[in-house]
Amino acid sequence: MVYHYVTNFFNYGIFIYAMTIMSAYLVLAYVSLRSIRNYIKHYNNTYFDNILRSPLAPSISIIAPAYNESLSIVDNIRSLLSLHYNNYEIVIVNDGSKDNTLQRMIEAYSLVPVQNIVLDEIPHKQVRGVYESTNPAFKKLKVIDKENGGKSDALNAGISYASSELVACIDVDCVIEDDALLRMVKPYLEETRRKVVAVGGVVRIANDCVIRDGRLMEVRLARKWLPTFQTLEYIRAFLLGRMAWGQLNGLLIISGAFGLFDRKLVLEVGGYDTRTVGEDMELVVRMRKYVADQGISYKVAYVPDPLCWTEAPDTLSVFQKQRNRWTRGTIETLRAHKEVMFKRKYGLMGMLSYPFWLLYEWLAPLIEFFGLIYFAVLACLGWINWQHFTILLVLVYTFAVFISWLSLLIEEMTYREYSGGWALLKLLLAALLEPIFYHPITVWAAVMGNYDKFVRKKKTWGEQVRKGFTSSSM
Repeated sequence: MVYHYVTNFFNYGIFIYAMTIMSAYLVLAYVSLRSIRNYIKHYNNTYFDNILRSPLAPSISIIAPAYNESLSIVDNIRSLLSLHYNNYEIVIVNDGSKDNTLQRMIEAYSLVPVQNIVLDEIPHKQVRGVYESTNPAFKKLKVIDKENGGKSDALNAGISYASSELVACIDVDCVIEDDALLRMVKPYLEETRRKVVAVGGVVRIANDCVIRDGRLMEVRLARKWLPTFQTLEYIRAFLLGRMAWGQLNGLLIISGAFGLFDRKLVLEVGGYDTRTVGEDMELVVRMRKYVADQGISYKVAYVPDPLCWTEAPDTLSVFQKQRNRWTRGTIETLRAHKEVMFKRKYGLMGMLSYPFWLLYEWLAPLIEFFGLIYFAVLACLGWINWQHFTILLVLVYTFAVFISWLSLLIEEMTYREYSGGWALLKLLLAALLEPIFYHPITVWAAVMGNYDKFVRKKKTWGEQVRKGFTSSSM
């Protein structure tokens, strides 16, 4: 009798969970396909030169925290100064760097101290000085030198000293496409019925791409397998997942590498939360909750263009630290805003996005991990229906490969960033290998993230070592 109930629970419980998550991803894939098709059709009718010249285009402040970035900071700023947009400024926040990051900027861009004027302050560590250039060619550049407080604190300082209607929060070591601001600002100009809270775009992996003077010259697929798997994961997540959630207006996260926000609204909600390691997701959820409480019709938009290129971890230790932090950030956001769960006044966020993130983003790795332990125990007891297990295993593996290949098909039909024969073949092969080699690593990192959060009570970011874009990438 016990054998009967236990095996039925395992067989049917896991089967039902697998079916629901696969069904959810199929629906998201369908919504994403329709959305991308419509976007490409409308994109061909968009005249970005008109946006570039339009006096109605909102002003933008690019906020970029910098900590010990002396090797690349000059090139990164040069890249930001060359963006195609008229009305924007660059605010670099030197977050207590221990190297000569500040001195490199002062020498390269003729910076001098100016009066320390705060426009709309939100809490942050003490600012030691504000610098602007004496060279008219660099009039868009402003540098804030402050005590170290972490990325969230640095962003809050930058937002406090920014003077524009919108703020683009980025990682200073990312490579931004020349026309990224033109594309990101488009939803703010087109949307007339709803308030645009924030806009996110596609982030791609830049490992082994050709980078010169902070500019992307040639897209190349990473040589190592770990960043290759991440390239596939990013294509799938951004083109299928986030595109669909953006279309449904249920997007809960905008990548910390590059996001555009309504500055006034960011100030009203108190800026970034410095107590969480998932500040990008937490801010979006808090802003959505705030405008919903005000009864304001709003939208969190998404642009499917590859706008930002970032370096992915290429060693297991750094990768696991990153995913551990992502997991802890997700947990902190979900716990901080648990009151939105199944609340109709929060619309799709409360009725669908939050439950989905809870069940399939946070709990899925735990269910998978403990399910494997449970399976091992049943196998030792001889209580496994191997026929059912084999069918489920083949079904899940086939679905995982199908979703990845579908993502690559959409990529080939639209942006074709990896159009070389070997690059595409390697990505197709990665889709076959990912469930076997890469996915277990991500599950383990998520499990350890839960352990660090609930058992070790870990609250820090952890060291994130980047190699940077050097001449070796050329």
